Amino acid sequence: MNIEISRANKEVLYEILDLQIFCYQEEGRLYNDFNIPPLTQTIQSIKEDFDNRTLFLKVIVENQLVGSVRGYVENDTANIGRLIVKPEFQNRKIGQELMDNIENQFNNCQRYELFTGFKSEKNLALYEKLGYVEFKRQYIHDNLTLVYLEKQNK
Repeated sequence: MNIEISRANKEVLYEILDLQIFCYQEEGRLYNDFNIPPLTQTIQSIKEDFDNRTLFLKVIVENQLVGSVRGYVENDTANIGRLIVKPEFQNRKIGQELMDNIENQFNNCQRYELFTGFKSEKNLALYEKLGYVEFKRQYIHDNLTLVYLEKQNK
């Protein structure tokens, strides 16, 4: 399988948003909350992120978009988010490669930060495997607490 990871351009944002909404359905079911930001984000909002300061990476396999991640820098911290991989391409190290790539894009930062839900065991396991450690939790509602993780840039 030949995977190509590269910077996304504005023209692929519609596809990224569609894939994001598709991939986050599982999270919506897990937390019994389909109003989480990845599921309610609009094309206007994602374009604003792109225009402002967010770097988007995409993964192409056999001419189809199968994954993405994004991030931006604030105060020497790279904030990484919305790691998505199409379900049929999961467990093939694509998410790990996306994370490695986004970290390399921000290699001048002192640390990396991200968050996920407390029930998202696969996400938590991946981030721990990549060297991220929990540093705080934020209660959202009875079904959702966000777990914030960080990793120092070496």
